[in-house]
Amino acid sequence: MGPDLALALLIDRAAAAYTTNAPAYIAYRETTLVQAPGLGRSQEIDRDVLVRNGDDEAVMQDVPSGTQRIGQAFPIDPYFDPFSQYNFSYYANLKRIDITLQRGAPFTLPAPSPNPNVDAVVPYMSFWNVRYAPDSRPNRLHFFVTPTSSASGGMYPSDIVEDPATRLPSRIVLQDTSSDMTIALDYGVVGGHWIVTSGTFTATEHALFVTFVVTAHVTYSDYVFSSTPPPQAAALPSPLSPSPSP
Repeated sequence: MGPDLALALLIDRAAAAYTTNAPAYIAYRETTLVQAPGLGRSQEIDRDVLVRNGDDEAVMQDVPSGTQRIGQAFPIDPYFDPFSQYNFSYYANLKRIDITLQRGAPFTLPAPSPNPNVDAVVPYMSFWNVRYAPDSRPNRLHFFVTPTSSASGGMYPSDIVEDPATRLPSRIVLQDTSSDMTIALDYGVVGGHWIVTSGTFTATEHALFVTFVVTAHVTYSDYVFSSTPPPQAAALPSPLSPSPSP
């Protein structure tokens, strides 16, 4: 099977896993380490989070005794399909890093229906150049991707690894076409949900005539999924009507 078709089928499986039985609420513990090695600076943030998955509103409590705040789950809601239509932006300086992720609807790449008048169909992606990595195997696909001249720019998945057990992506590396920013996401199936288990954000920043690399690594753990609002959800603002769904 050609790599374009194999990747399209993997994207379709990921979209199906993402949209089937999406959790209404997700509670978890996250540990985030933000570093600027060139400046000798680092900060660790340990946080309990409850996120309303439909609109990404979250209650976040720093542990062991930090303040509570309401807002978008930081750094990102771990229920995220990076093949979907989404908007991503960030701001980083010497003191903090802010990440904004607006999730959109997933898309699929279905194969065309059989046509008796067609002798052969050659699947390919006009916007991505897809190839198998040297270590790719039929039971563990591994893809390298580069954008073509038809690509619209922005973020694209440059490195994708399939989990042979679930047939879903286990690792996806997103690369920005206009900078060295990368986001590496590790996935697992937890409680029947395909979800991020860890991630790393890396980018070069410029501030006050100083150039430095910022890295933020987050680990998610202690997942609890719920279809009804847990008690701490009372602090969340009223949901949008109708609520956007992932």
